[in-house]
Amino acid sequence: MTVQTTSSAPPALANPVTPHSLVEDLIALLSGTVLVVLGVAMFRQASMVAGGTTGIAFLIHYASHVNFGLALFLINLPFYWLAWRHMGHEFTLKTFAAVALMSAEIELLPRVLSFSTLNPLFAAVAGGLLIGTGMLILFRHRASIGGIGVVAVLLQERKGWRAGQVQMTIDCCILSAALFVVPLPQVLLSVLGALTLNLVLAMNHRPGRYVAR
Repeated sequence: MTVQTTSSAPPALANPVTPHSLVEDLIALLSGTVLVVLGVAMFRQASMVAGGTTGIAFLIHYASHVNFGLALFLINLPFYWLAWRHMGHEFTLKTFAAVALMSAEIELLPRVLSFSTLNPLFAAVAGGLLIGTGMLILFRHRASIGGIGVVAVLLQERKGWRAGQVQMTIDCCILSAALFVVPLPQVLLSVLGALTLNLVLAMNHRPGRYVAR
C-alpha cells in the first residue's frame, strides 16, 4: 500500500516593513505640523484648550500670557531625553523637528490667516479632526508633537496600548485642570475637541496595522 502524503503550502510571508524615504519624512513633518497648527489656531480663536503638552502650553499662555510657541517648545524639552533613551535617535530628532516647526508655524500663522467668523462648536470638531489627522501623519512617520505624544507612542510600542486611549486618559487630566483657568463653556467645547482628536487616533493608529516605517 502506498501512503500518499500531502505537503502543506509554505506560510505566506508577512508584508515586509517598507521604510519611508527622506523626502516622504520631510513632507510628512511639514504637512502633519501644518494640520496640527491649523487645529490649534481654531482652538485658540475659540478660547479652548487642547490636550497633551499643547494643552499645558495653552494653560500657561492663558494664565500668564507667556508666548504660546515658546511655552510649547520649552515644555517638550524634558521629553526628548525620554524619547532618545527609549525610542531612539531617529524618533527623537524627528519629534524635535516637528515641535520646532510647530512653534515657528504658530507664530507665523496669524500673519497669513485670521478668522473673522468661527463658530465655537465647529472649531471644536474641525480643530480636533485637524490635530488628530496631523498627529496620525507624524505617528506613521515615527515622529510626534512631543510630550504626551512621546509617552503614547512609547506605551503603544512597548505595551501594545493604543496611543489614542493613552492620549485620551492624559487629556482628561489636563482638561480637568483647565477648569481653574478657562470658563466652563470653553472647557466643555475642549472636551468635545479632545474626543474628536482621540477618536481619529484610536480608529486609525492601531499596533501592527501600518507596516511602513
